[in-house]
Amino acid sequence: MSNAKKIRRYLTTNPNATAKEIAAKFGVSLAYVYTLRSLMKKSPVNTASEWEVVHVSTSNESVIPTSNTVTPTPAPVEDVVNHPAHYKTGGIETIDFIEAKQLNYHLGNVVKYITRADHKGDRLENLKKAQWYLEREIAQSAN
Repeated sequence: MSNAKKIRRYLTTNPNATAKEIAAKFGVSLAYVYTLRSLMKKSPVNTASEWEVVHVSTSNESVIPTSNTVTPTPAPVEDVVNHPAHYKTGGIETIDFIEAKQLNYHLGNVVKYITRADHKGDRLENLKKAQWYLEREIAQSAN
């Protein structure tokens, strides 16, 4: 079983486990854990090809549907509060990157505004906001 599969299974049963804890337990980097978590958020695994499927029956009746009719799965609805699309571009959520790098408030905002510049709102405005936070960080570091 691959590390990714082991970690996905562990995260399913231990959703509050920290990235640091998982990295130590499985001998992988923090970046690997953050990337895997991000990919799991985008595309939760729930297919028979990834997980063992067990059918349980308490009678002689089959629990597997015999109909050939397939019920369509509704399209996923974007979670604009917890996982907005403009922060997921590139395979990792911006917040996961900021936390993995342990960036402070100013530098976290620099990353936030740069990564969303081409995906939300006015590009130039986002870049100017990033510049404003970077200039504040530089001024604070000079003191």
